[in-house]
Amino acid sequence: MVELPQFEGPLDLLLHLITKHELDILDIPIAFITDKYLEYLSQLKAWSIDVASEYLVMAATLAHIKSKMLLPSPPPGQDDVLEEEQEDPRAELVRRLLEYQKYKAAAVDLGDRALFGADVFGRGEMEPRDGGPAPLAPVGVFALIDAFQRIAERRKIRIDHEIDLERISITERIGELSELLRTRGPCTIDDLLPDRMGTSELIITFLALLEMTRLRMTRLQQSHPLAPLHVTLAVSEQQEQKSGVGPSNDNEA
Repeated sequence: MVELPQFEGPLDLLLHLITKHELDILDIPIAFITDKYLEYLSQLKAWSIDVASEYLVMAATLAHIKSKMLLPSPPPGQDDVLEEEQEDPRAELVRRLLEYQKYKAAAVDLGDRALFGADVFGRGEMEPRDGGPAPLAPVGVFALIDAFQRIAERRKIRIDHEIDLERISITERIGELSELLRTRGPCTIDDLLPDRMGTSELIITFLALLEMTRLRMTRLQQSHPLAPLHVTLAVSEQQEQKSGVGPSNDNEA
């Protein structure tokens, strides 16, 4: 079994699902979002990715909210109804999501400012550039999972058995992918997972991409949720050597 550290938290996954399915964060269809959340966890387990306990806690929280919303509403004007029973069961989750979304956006903004101050020394304002294609938007690791799931469904790959990953380690695959991205430049996920790949090679390449994303060795970009996912190498060869790219258990299967 290959175990990888968590990449993003359960609130990230919920925000990703809300954005992907164009849901209203203030009026979340809790039954739908619970089903999609559990589908994600099942898919991660099928790919032999260890699911952190906090994801399971969120799954239990969603199931609890779903069960409370199935209960009949108390009749209006009933005196013995507690105030907390009248509140929307989703209210606390929505509050957490909005707060998390706000701080996540602030962290990204502060991170960009720090990078600009450290690596770029501007001289006045840049002139606006007209024409040309619109830049791709950065996306999180869950977009990579979505892209891999679409590829697996298109190729009718069923991952319901233990997969032998001893042919090549995650560390070796990371080295190959780094060299490919350094030579060819940005590639789509389909370029990195071609049709000729077997199931074992497909899985180990996907796990390597996940690890590279966790280590910030790659950037993921996309023009819109269903567009091809583009992978760009984000570090130099010297940075790769300093980061120690190989996970400690990359040869376990």
